Amino acid sequence: MIVMKFGGTSLANSERIKNLTEIIKSRIEKKPIVVVSAVGGITNLLIESAEESSKGINPNSKVEEIIKIHKKIISELNLNEELLLEDFVKLHDILNGVYLIRELSPRSLDLISSFGEMFSSKIVSEYLNSQKINSKQFSGGEIGIITNDEFTNAEILEETYENIKSKLLNLNIIPVITGFIAENKEGEITTLGRGGSDYTASIIGAGINAEEIEIWTDVDGIKTADPRIIPHAKQWESITFNEASEMAYFGAKVLHPKTIRPAINKSIPVRILNTYNLENKGTLVLKETKKETFRAISSKDNINVIRICSTKMLFVYGFLSKVFEIFNKHKISIDLISTSEITISLTLDKINGNSKNLEHALLELENLGKIELLKNRAIICIVGTNIRNTPGVLGKIFNVCKEFDINVEMVSQGASPLSISFVINQEDSEKTIKELHKELFEK
Repeated sequence: MIVMKFGGTSLANSERIKNLTEIIKSRIEKKPIVVVSAVGGITNLLIESAEESSKGINPNSKVEEIIKIHKKIISELNLNEELLLEDFVKLHDILNGVYLIRELSPRSLDLISSFGEMFSSKIVSEYLNSQKINSKQFSGGEIGIITNDEFTNAEILEETYENIKSKLLNLNIIPVITGFIAENKEGEITTLGRGGSDYTASIIGAGINAEEIEIWTDVDGIKTADPRIIPHAKQWESITFNEASEMAYFGAKVLHPKTIRPAINKSIPVRILNTYNLENKGTLVLKETKKETFRAISSKDNINVIRICSTKMLFVYGFLSKVFEIFNKHKISIDLISTSEITISLTLDKINGNSKNLEHALLELENLGKIELLKNRAIICIVGTNIRNTPGVLGKIFNVCKEFDINVEMVSQGASPLSISFVINQEDSEKTIKELHKELFEK
């Protein structure tokens, strides 16, 4: 058995859905389990509608836009025009409820944002049936994905894997399953965070011990850099799980970081494939593969840097613990950390930087020392095998930065043998990637 996950660009319109149906047909003998994201752009529209409704903006125009997109796909696929009628009414009623009470809880946001995958999975399943491929639609919760109560970013419970095994292994049809969506023990809809459809595919793959997990997207595979920045970037035939994980965490858009975790545990290969280029064999992510000093350059934009300067750090134990307790209290995750005798530098996603939680955290941190907040930064991450122990790597990086007048504000080396990360101004991000790619991959 294999798991096939199709992203939003693979479901963008009726032609793309016909195309993915042909891809599924070509894998019939491998007993595919299909996982789908929402139609491209729909999740954003749903979240915008929910947030606007809570602020007193009538949601009906956006609801009509969402309905129109799906009705067009249904019509062009010659499916029953009432296929999603009940779901449309339900979405309308929930959003208008938010509009009336002017309140949007994380629980309600999860329910609203889940409609995208519910719509797309029903359309794909129904179209497969119309093409004489016996299929049935399931939500993530229906096939046994159970999570904690951390709405909008839930974590699965261990019982999930046994649930999936018992639900899916003996099916005689092709299941089409909602990515991104799960349930808590009370049966309430939870979601696995943005990009969580990849995570769903990996969870299912681990649950059934799949032969392979295919992630169908709009790029050929994993390359030495973002092809939108480096059009001639080299594509890798295979890379390791750990390399892919480092790349994903530090900005590579091909894989969601959580995708790697369940697959690693079962040593299940993950293949990245392009629905727009079926001739390309993609990139296979394996536990072990050929070692390369340099694999890729990735970037993570919209980063905030916090510097905490305090003489209280000198010869005192427990200072870092106090800092981490504050971030833990306000549910703020940290990317990089660098310390000196009296200064700690930390990087945070802009998502955290825009939240009220950060404001409260900064007020508490001021009790520990002088605080400096630097916005609009980027993390550049260079990934490769044993890169930490390769002589001259930092010299190459700093020579390029010096030559092109790029200021490096923070460096993290040594935490991982697979990567070196450093922080620069976001406006220099693209230039830095281009020049480093020339130095590390083209020379």
